[in-house]
Amino acid sequence: MKILISDKLANEGIDILKAVKEFKVDCKYDLSAEELKTSIKKYDALIVRSATKVSADVINAADNLKFIGRAGVGLDNVDLKAATQKGIVVMNTPAGNTTSTAEHTFSMILALARNVPQAYASMRAGKWDRNKFSGVELYGKTLGIVGFGRIGSTVAKFAKSFGMNVVVFDPYLSLEVTQQRGVDMIPLEDVLKKADFITFHIPKTDETSNLISEKEFGLMKKSVRLINCARGGIIDENALATALEKGQIGGCALDVFEKEPLPKDSPLLKFDNCVMTPHLGASTSEAQINVAIEIAETMRDALLGRGIINAANFPSVDAEAYQALEPYINLALRLGKFAGQLIGERRMNEVKITYSGVINNYKVAPVTLSLVNGLLKPILGESVNYINALDLAKERAINIQEVKSNKEEEFVNCINVEIKTDKEPFRIWGTLSSNKKPRVVKINNVYVEAVPEGNILFINNSDKPGLVGAIGTILAKDNINIAAISLGREAQDGVAISVVNVDNEVPSATLEKLRKTKDILYIKLLKV
Repeated sequence: MKILISDKLANEGIDILKAVKEFKVDCKYDLSAEELKTSIKKYDALIVRSATKVSADVINAADNLKFIGRAGVGLDNVDLKAATQKGIVVMNTPAGNTTSTAEHTFSMILALARNVPQAYASMRAGKWDRNKFSGVELYGKTLGIVGFGRIGSTVAKFAKSFGMNVVVFDPYLSLEVTQQRGVDMIPLEDVLKKADFITFHIPKTDETSNLISEKEFGLMKKSVRLINCARGGIIDENALATALEKGQIGGCALDVFEKEPLPKDSPLLKFDNCVMTPHLGASTSEAQINVAIEIAETMRDALLGRGIINAANFPSVDAEAYQALEPYINLALRLGKFAGQLIGERRMNEVKITYSGVINNYKVAPVTLSLVNGLLKPILGESVNYINALDLAKERAINIQEVKSNKEEEFVNCINVEIKTDKEPFRIWGTLSSNKKPRVVKINNVYVEAVPEGNILFINNSDKPGLVGAIGTILAKDNINIAAISLGREAQDGVAISVVNVDNEVPSATLEKLRKTKDILYIKLLKV
């Protein structure tokens, strides 16, 4: 079996692969896109870091490729959809740079608190301005952590050793877990109001893009200091520049940016209290070795048939069973995404998945993985996949129950999902149409016939005449075409559900018009 490594990888990882007699390992760095397309044809596996762009063109040119391994967390440089369509498993290394990124985060906290970069620059200029660079202590201060996965929880340990108070916002983490780890779980708004330092450890998704903008800066202390070593685009950089200009916040430390490299005309460059580094979170020799070893061992085991871990697009299942389960895996993923976006900030405690019909003739574990993957993806983004979804749910003390029912149910060949939260529960039913396409057939107590695909407007509305016409008129005026619409109600003149599939994204201005429409009680744009 032939393996191509197209980005520089630590020797410790290369040696693991070369030690396997069945493997032929080639290291070819700095290949152009055309050179990679030509070279990839003969390889069974490809290992990259961030430099190589594994585009759809490259994937489609691969005749034998079975696995793509990314030595790192992000998969921005791999066309996941193209790989999935061609049956290529894409794997990454979610754990290898945890310590490195957590340490860099805390380095940024310390540098920001004590004005280290500014003082250094002043001394290099021949000055001795002791009073100008007076800082603040960390002891007794409150650190707010947004996202409490591996990196966030490691940062919390560091902070507690400095005598800091730690508050956490993570809607997918249970109160039980945070209590065990000695931190307080509070709403995001309270984190923004109470914290002296706020650090972000979440992926960039539709839900988290520009999570912190003008409104959020208005809630913060004027002395607050923000740290982002996660992903660019979580903090609205224009709003951040305005907040710094107006003195709304005490400062910020950024390792990641919406555009990288950071444009030379970025307004952030003019502020002394904006500490910046060029995406160095994982740039330690130890982290490079860790991710190299992790991806090498993962690739070795996958190629030798010992199992697949950290796969972003494929559950572990044999080919024959997968052919039968594939429509249900797709259905489960879409049900999960649908439900995950509607749950919002409700904290999940338990997810009970009941299977009925012919699906019970197979091991349903891959379907469960797919559903949990979809359920967590709106908030965790690319860090959750088919393989690690259950582990991430377990870390957050979300109990996943898998039930096979032999009872005669309302729907044949059905997946029924019951989600218990810290507020009201949520329930959704899904099945397959005659052509094996996914359908949502019931939401809580309301029957619908909805297609969980693409851009969807989910609406709770009063059951009054004329609403469908009002929705259609607003969308038509903004040149948004309705692809399908499903209506359902629990009782006449009560609260109803409208599920509207549209052909393109709905701008926020259009959503606001709909939100203000008479008899619309709630509206959310879903992307499934």
